[in-house]
Amino acid sequence: MESAQPDAELIANALAGNDAAFAVLMGRHKTWVFRFIRRYVGSTGDDSYDVLQDTFFAAWLALSRFDITLSFEAWLRRIALNKCRDRARRNQVRRFLVGMPVTENEEPLDPPDPTPGIEATLNSRQELHQLERQIAQLPRSLKEPLLLTTLEGLSHREAGELLGINAKAVEMRIYRARERLKSR
Repeated sequence: MESAQPDAELIANALAGNDAAFAVLMGRHKTWVFRFIRRYVGSTGDDSYDVLQDTFFAAWLALSRFDITLSFEAWLRRIALNKCRDRARRNQVRRFLVGMPVTENEEPLDPPDPTPGIEATLNSRQELHQLERQIAQLPRSLKEPLLLTTLEGLSHREAGELLGINAKAVEMRIYRARERLKSR
């Protein structure tokens, strides 16, 4: 199947029973979806991959309800956001029942590069990993607008539509999130 097909055409083909069309959609969108999930969850481990799998499974199940006049990317981002929220709720229940924090994968995003200048490279990666962990620890109301606008490139209006709030509220929450990150 040609990967230059528009999303709408691939969706129509997938709904007609062509599983390869949905595979092309997954391949086209999995990188940015995973990046968003990883930033939300704050883990490069199995949690992020599990949420990615849950996202595409839910998209497959709900594909017949997708409104072809809307953006597939925005629809998929909404599903990913909901799956991230579901994972966070499950982790809260585990913490409550077990009385212990759920451990996250502490591996760096990339293995250290053994070339000269490794100290600078390693420090940058550690700082990036630390920042991602701090973003993941923000309250949902601050984390979501920050991720959607700063890291995913949505406008305040687009993020507001996705989150069900107005653009001014998005702006204020981003400001508060940045202030919390600065204080850490």
